[in-house]
Amino acid sequence: MFRRRLTLVLLLLAAAVVLQGVAAVFAVREAERQVVRGRVASDILQRFVDLSATKQRLRTWVTQDQIGAGGDPAERDALEERMRTHVLELASLTGEAVAIGLAAKEATEQAARLDALQVLAQSMENLSAAIRQRPPLSPDVQARQAWDALAEVFEKSNGRDLRQLIADSIEREKAAMVRERVAADASLARMRALWMGTALLLALVALGATFYFGRGLRRPLHALASGAQALQQGQLQHRIDLPGRDEFSDVARSMNAMAEELESHRRREEQQRQLLEATVRERTADLHQANESLRRTDVRRRQLLADISHELRTPTTAIRGEAEVTLRGTDRPAAEYREALGRIVDTSRQLGSVIDDLLAMARSDMETFSLVRQPVSLKRPLLDALGQAAALAGETGVSLTLEGKLPDKLTVFGDSQRLTQLLLLLLDNAIRYSLPGGTVRWRIDLQNGVLTLQVKDEGIGIPPEELPQIFERHFRGLVARRHRASGSGLGLPIARALAQAHGGTLDISSHFAGADQAGSTTAVLRLPLWQGPQADDESRPMALGTDS
Repeated sequence: MFRRRLTLVLLLLAAAVVLQGVAAVFAVREAERQVVRGRVASDILQRFVDLSATKQRLRTWVTQDQIGAGGDPAERDALEERMRTHVLELASLTGEAVAIGLAAKEATEQAARLDALQVLAQSMENLSAAIRQRPPLSPDVQARQAWDALAEVFEKSNGRDLRQLIADSIEREKAAMVRERVAADASLARMRALWMGTALLLALVALGATFYFGRGLRRPLHALASGAQALQQGQLQHRIDLPGRDEFSDVARSMNAMAEELESHRRREEQQRQLLEATVRERTADLHQANESLRRTDVRRRQLLADISHELRTPTTAIRGEAEVTLRGTDRPAAEYREALGRIVDTSRQLGSVIDDLLAMARSDMETFSLVRQPVSLKRPLLDALGQAAALAGETGVSLTLEGKLPDKLTVFGDSQRLTQLLLLLLDNAIRYSLPGGTVRWRIDLQNGVLTLQVKDEGIGIPPEELPQIFERHFRGLVARRHRASGSGLGLPIARALAQAHGGTLDISSHFAGADQAGSTTAVLRLPLWQGPQADDESRPMALGTDS
């Protein structure tokens, strides 16, 4: 599997990196050890050189003091203290050299160093005492004798030649320092070779892995990309050819299965579309037939109205003519009057039959008010009515505003569709008879089991003499006709009929300021609340803002 090969190569690279890190730590520690060894060797050499120089300066001071050239005792004490410090530092560095293995392979070198330190430490005590006990030179003492005596003090200690001892120590430490430098250079060379080797190894492994995986990934990735592009272009019949059992083959098989499933869905969708088109054509034909049937029914109704009008006119004319003929002229026999009245009765019976036909037709017109009553929340019809009224309000520049807060429970017993029709009639009437830029305010209150909807416009108003007639069919006042020429005068009559069909009432009040002045009209709809279980959508929140 490709995943396993990739994991193996990554593990090998990780192992190589870890080994390189371990080698780096080892190299750093080795370099640090070599640096410390070189520093200790250099410090020991420097302390021997400083000790020799300080000893020589102290000897110069003693010579000056003996010959009377003057010498500050404080300077002598400082030089002696410096020599002691050098000896102590040499002792400390010697111990450090032992600790870091500086003399592990040079036992004679370490023994000579320790012996020199021991002799120097002993000579310091003797030298300090000899300097303080030595008097100034008398005039009769020869210079050679004075120099030899002074050399005995500074260069001899327990039969050992200090000058030679220090010189040998300096040469020995120089050799040790050179040795440590050579060892440090060799260590750096090894580290350099190690780093270069590991870096070359990692580079070769990385190049090999790149070549191997690049060659192995090129074909499957190209095939997958081509397949994805084909699917994007809608070529669902395209299949990716990647045989094998690696991860790319699994992806290819999954994409092929997905393409096959999508192609199957497309076929089913095409079949469903064709079926839907056939259904739509069938339903369209049915609607066309229904519309044609309604048209024919309307034609028959109009014909019936014309026939009924003719039938009403004929018996009415006959009754009036019979009565006029009977009343015209002189008195007639009772039999003639009785005969005329009989003909009038027959004609009246015919007229009653025609009137019954008219009432039947009127009842058929009132089928639009047939209700399917059930507990229903007024929120949904109200939202539907507001949505339909908002379009007309936007065209005329009228705003719809909710006053107060919408109550939570608005369940009534009625027909949701007819309630929507009723509310829309009230809102539509208020909007149409409002002045441009006006506001239609509405509010809902609950009191004593009665829901009250109040719709108030800022429009033309209704003259007081026309208020009693506004619920009459086809009645439209003069001011209303001037404001809006179109209209049938059926809105408010139908709204009152719908309100009464739901067991409620509809009242209209108006403030009329004049023909050319703004007024207001308020419609108050009252409906009884449903006292049983609330409607299912009663508890659902409803997004009704203050402005619609």
